[in-house]
Amino acid sequence: MNGLKSLKKRRRVQVIAIAGVCVALVLVVLAFLPAESFQFFRSPSEVTQAPPPPTERFRIGGLVAEGTLTRGQGEQISFLVTDGGASIPVVFTGILPDLFEEGQGMVAQGNYVNGRFEAVEILAKHDETYMPAEVVDALKEQGVYQPTNGAAATN
Repeated sequence: MNGLKSLKKRRRVQVIAIAGVCVALVLVVLAFLPAESFQFFRSPSEVTQAPPPPTERFRIGGLVAEGTLTRGQGEQISFLVTDGGASIPVVFTGILPDLFEEGQGMVAQGNYVNGRFEAVEILAKHDETYMPAEVVDALKEQGVYQPTNGAAATN
């Protein structure tokens, strides 16, 4: 019976050791990932208060301000993204998602250069009730968020 307890103890130690090695390997992999792998969401108010350097790629989200969507030459589009507290001009060259429109929630990925956000990717809502959770939180902080149909929008 004593040998059985010793075997269980040894197995337990082996399992704990293997789990520790796996956790250490995951941490090493995360440490060596490029900085672009970790993209953070910012609201227009946060960007206005603390503008990031032009080399930093990040995501900005909010509502597309009504009446600001203008199409330039070719596929160039510009508009203002707002959270109710601040507005940031956004410039994008490419094809917008089908569900992209004024007054709706959106998230753009890109860089903040010379007072405007140069987007490389635009993400739009899934349907009329979808809005990214970060955008909802930022709008609630500003006191301008109003859920559609009396229900909270979720992703």
